[in-house]
Amino acid sequence: MAAQPRDVVEQYVKLVATGPTEEIVQLYAEDAVVEDPIGSEPRRGHEKIRELYAALEAMERETELHTVKVAGNHAAVSFTMVGTFSGQRMTLDPIDVMEFDDEGKIISMRAYWGPENLKMEPIQ
Repeated sequence: MAAQPRDVVEQYVKLVATGPTEEIVQLYAEDAVVEDPIGSEPRRGHEKIRELYAALEAMERETELHTVKVAGNHAAVSFTMVGTFSGQRMTLDPIDVMEFDDEGKIISMRAYWGPENLKMEPIQ
């Protein structure tokens, strides 16, 4: 049985915090497209998507899931990610909108966030 969108979204938010990158990438279909943040150059396919999430590996990070809304093969998720690296704390609170194929793989993910949703501060 194919994974349900809510289960995939919950796993996605968990893996963004814990990794490994390859497990995040495996949630996506081979030819999936990621636009993170929306308006940036879309990344198509596992290789390009892997580059995006590999950038998180240098950070100690945690996530908090706020809400998941599912409609058919579509889902929107609101969460917060807090990461620390190089004496800085980064807080990002996006809304990710995903579309899934019949196997439960993500075929499209668009992350809605802008400068007001990204805060950088020195760790005291």
